Amino acid sequence: MRNKISFLIIACFLLTIFSSCKPKINSKEPSAGEINAARFVSVGGALTAGFMDDALFSSGQENSIGNIFAQQLGLIGNLEFLQPLIQSTDIGCNADGKSSLILGYKTDCLGVTSLSPVRTSLLGDLALFQQNNYTTGFHNFGVPGLKAVELTQNGLGNSSNGPGNFNPYFARMASNSTSGQVLEDVLSSNATFFSFFVGMDEVMAYAKKGAAIGNLTPVFGTDGNGFSGSIQNALNKLTVNGAKGVVANIPDVTALPFFTTIPYNGLNLTPDKVASLNQIYNPLGISFQVGANPFIIEDPTAGGFGVRKMVPGELILLSAPLDSVKCFQMGSVFPFRNEFVLTISELEEIRNATQQYNTVLEIQAAENNLALTDVEAFYQKLATGIVYNGIGLNLKFVSGGTVSLDGLTLNPKGNALLTNEFIKSVNNKYNATIPLVDVTKYRSTYFP
Repeated sequence: MRNKISFLIIACFLLTIFSSCKPKINSKEPSAGEINAARFVSVGGALTAGFMDDALFSSGQENSIGNIFAQQLGLIGNLEFLQPLIQSTDIGCNADGKSSLILGYKTDCLGVTSLSPVRTSLLGDLALFQQNNYTTGFHNFGVPGLKAVELTQNGLGNSSNGPGNFNPYFARMASNSTSGQVLEDVLSSNATFFSFFVGMDEVMAYAKKGAAIGNLTPVFGTDGNGFSGSIQNALNKLTVNGAKGVVANIPDVTALPFFTTIPYNGLNLTPDKVASLNQIYNPLGISFQVGANPFIIEDPTAGGFGVRKMVPGELILLSAPLDSVKCFQMGSVFPFRNEFVLTISELEEIRNATQQYNTVLEIQAAENNLALTDVEAFYQKLATGIVYNGIGLNLKFVSGGTVSLDGLTLNPKGNALLTNEFIKSVNNKYNATIPLVDVTKYRSTYFP
């Protein structure tokens, strides 16, 4: 009898322990709290639009931050969310006329075949940019490449304005292809609730060109001229009729795999290569050793010859032609051009601007009594690595599970994770209980 009682006590004890280890289920009913999401609009750049794998295509649009967020808002009430969708049969396209990237087998200049991002087709579907899809308006105003200073630019979708002065993605959806502006079209929807994720593309456009082409938007200036005036004007107008919303700050884009995958000291040399390069560079005070060495880059400030070794912390972009590195001595005999590298001073410029932009976004969110999503902190966590449902996720190229094959934008799983950050901040600010996204339902990268 004593043994039976002891067994029952132990069984109950173990049951208590194991029950306490089960994940707690949120029993709260979905609730809108203080928001009215009946007319929801999403404003932003590439991630809001669903641009990924270096192109805009229908699957990416369906897995955009804007659309995923709208689906969750639909759980707390009726909601219509129209997007300028591409036909599912189209292969998509980017502004350079290229198709999207997939993982495929590629043979390099050394004859080595391995998995690598390759184009789905020789050319993208350029017809996408030759037609305007506007009918009665949209709710997803995600425009890849959109800058804050372009929100009120007249004719942003007008190709006759010339390269650099129009956006082909907005041309697809503008209410007026000749003179329309993004903010004007956004306001025409009379939103009751909105998400605002503007600024990331502002930094990205400059960083992904190695800080060699274009300029960063001035932090201060009036609407259309400076980041502060442009953000203030947009948020003031979006909230003038009492609409509530969520503003996102922007991450350090240089933590993305487009910038971090190739090591600065990835120049691996054999004894004969060392001897050859030392003959060239010893007179300049530069020497090499067997094994790993920093790459050589152009730098006008580096003495009379304008070349030097890279230093720790500097970054090589994935846009660098790797076959030229492997077989044609780029990065050694022929230094990397500035467009393929971010130096310490360029990184400081980009990161300082990012912090100043974030200060503007945080101040304007507070002044307009809006929720704030800390995207910067989210990317920092991803860079270190997180665990979701037992799966490790991070920002590593391909293997990290969250970044698309362009190394710059998130894939569907990454977008789902980020959407949850938006939802958390909205729930916290407006006493809502919008259900979080089940991230396991969204894909990472397809392997052949």
